[in-house]
Amino acid sequence: MVYFDAASAAPLHPVARQALLASLDEGWADPARLYKEGRRARLLLDAAREAAAEAVGCRADELSFTASGTQAVHTGVAGALAGRRRAGHHLIVSAVEHSSVLHSAEAHEAAGGTVTRVGVDRNGAVAPGAYAAALGPGTALACLQSANHEVGTEQPVAEVAEVCRAAGVPLLVDAAQSLGWGPVAGDWSLLAASAHKWGGPSGVGLLVARKGVRFAVRGPADEREAGRAAGFENIPAIVAAAASLRAVRAGAAAEALRLRELTERVRARVPGLVPDVQVVGDPVRRLPGVVTFSCLYVDGETLLHELDRAGFAVSSGSSCTSSTLTPSHVLRAMGVLSEGNVRVSLPPGTAEEDVERFLSVLPEAVARVRAKLGAPAPRTADGHREELVLDALGKRCPLPVIELAKVIGDVPVGGTVRVLADDEAARLDIPAWCEMRGQEYVGEEPADEGAAYVVRRVS
Repeated sequence: MVYFDAASAAPLHPVARQALLASLDEGWADPARLYKEGRRARLLLDAAREAAAEAVGCRADELSFTASGTQAVHTGVAGALAGRRRAGHHLIVSAVEHSSVLHSAEAHEAAGGTVTRVGVDRNGAVAPGAYAAALGPGTALACLQSANHEVGTEQPVAEVAEVCRAAGVPLLVDAAQSLGWGPVAGDWSLLAASAHKWGGPSGVGLLVARKGVRFAVRGPADEREAGRAAGFENIPAIVAAAASLRAVRAGAAAEALRLRELTERVRARVPGLVPDVQVVGDPVRRLPGVVTFSCLYVDGETLLHELDRAGFAVSSGSSCTSSTLTPSHVLRAMGVLSEGNVRVSLPPGTAEEDVERFLSVLPEAVARVRAKLGAPAPRTADGHREELVLDALGKRCPLPVIELAKVIGDVPVGGTVRVLADDEAARLDIPAWCEMRGQEYVGEEPADEGAAYVVRRVS
């Protein structure tokens, strides 16, 4: 099995494994105790904190270890909002944040706060000006990821941090996807990250709150980790996380160049190997090892199973999965095709021959899925009807688009197809299909059930 899902969790780094095993013997005691074993554990914990702080670019006393990156985000958002409650109750996030940030925003709204969700362009990037426009007298906190977890697009953190600093508003950065590649630029105020993203063990997160940031710990007080992470520290895992962060950083520059070339190969060749594919994400400002593309007329879950049988572990932001019938919030915010989405995220050390083998098996895997679903040929013949109503009610992604592709040739150039659909993904996928196939998307109209999506045949 070739593992191409490092954006979810990177394989445990060899240095992390060695440090974890070694510290199991040395770091098991309570670091708050004064006897020899406790002092030894404290030395390990302090050394790990110093190493992690150096990698982040902060002071050691600004950094706390948490039980996960998600906990770091939740604690950071809640603590910053509580610390600045006199300033106001307005929170700003981007529309493509990780679910941990969005869930924090939802909890803030449920408690009576207000949230502005800043949109992104078709590459998945925010505009600093949009954050500047959202800032107001009552803004308590702004959040922005350093790089997107689904499409790899890097965000203009430094520029957004500058406009936030000018307004006196702290910026919390979710650096989970990028911290292994380098420190986050800009004058940010808070930062969260997760060790399993860079090859450390799971169950270790980082939360940084710079000096001067108003921060009020929520929940019962605890004397450990500045009160920001209750309970006994997992010192062996923390030591392994810090050691692996230092190790991956040592080779990050060279490995980033190598992985960027491999993902650029995927971005360039997939559209020529597989018809009707949309490669998404910024082509330049992106993480080195992440490339994402979406395939028309493909069930995302089925395609992942096909690739799994071919020996490749990849992930998907497609709406076509058993766990959700709504499109990925990232792809929806970008306004790009959601069906048949595949995210390839290469871990450090990925072999060139594995990428080449992936490119060789992908076309057949996509073709098999399309054949199972009865997808149409790439081009259709001219038809005769001026207007056609396509009833796709009750059909889930990607079936409404497949049915549309089958019948578009039944109307003449200038004629329309009215697609009736109640699948949420159709709102995104039908306009994306029109753009990819050179047809005109007229718009959405109300219907007795679901909605009517009107498409005019151009060619």
